[in-house]
Formats: sequence, C-alpha cells, structure tokens
Amino acid sequence: MDMKLELIPLPVTDVDRSKSYYTTILGFTLDHDVEPGNGMRIVQLTPPGSACSVVIGSGMSADTPDGQTVQGLHLVVDDIAAARDLLRSRGADISDISDMGGVKFAYFSDPDGNSWVLQQMGQR
Repeated sequence: MDMKLELIPLPVTDVDRSKSYYTTILGFTLDHDVEPGNGMRIVQLTPPGSACSVVIGSGMSADTPDGQTVQGLHLVVDDIAAARDLLRSRGADISDISDMGGVKFAYFSDPDGNSWVLQQMGQR
C-alpha cells in the first residue's frame, strides 16, 4: 500500500503576503488560489520538483490558533550553496550552511515563523 504525503497545511496571518513570499522568494509554483465562499480561501503552492505541496489560506478547518507554527520542514536540494545563494538573492533571510558529518543544512523561516531547512544529503 502506497502512502504519499502530498499536502501540508501552514498557518499564516496574511495570505497575500505569504503567497508572495512562497512564489517570489522561494520560487514555489502557485497551483490554486480559490475562494469557494463563506470566507474561505485556499492557496496551494508546490516547491520546484516536489510531489508535496503546502496550503495556506483562511476559513479552512486546518486553521490553527494564533502563535502556532509548523517547524522543521525540509527542502532537499542537490547543491545547497547554489540554493542558498538563489534564495538570498530573492530576499530570504537564511542562515549560513552548517555541515553535520557530510549532511549540510541552512535554516530560514517564512514571515509567520514557520521554519524551513535546506538540506543537502551526503553521499548515499
């Protein structure tokens, strides 16, 4: 039986600001931005090359109380230095690269404090 992780809801306070951050700064693809009614808005975004997307919005059952965030989402890349440089050139506030025994990491957060990790795997 396959189990595929395909969608991660992220809490945000300003949907338009977050949509801009994820598309402009991180380069995610905008899959959907729909308002089906009753104050609900669903914005689905996918990282380049990923089968898993994130969803932000308002009026969804996935809304979380103020102050809660999602922590430690990993974006695995082939060249962390190039990925870090690209994100920095687009305005991301991203940490220096740390090497943990051949696996490299760099850390950043979105405007609402949801935290992300760039990860480059060592030799497999």
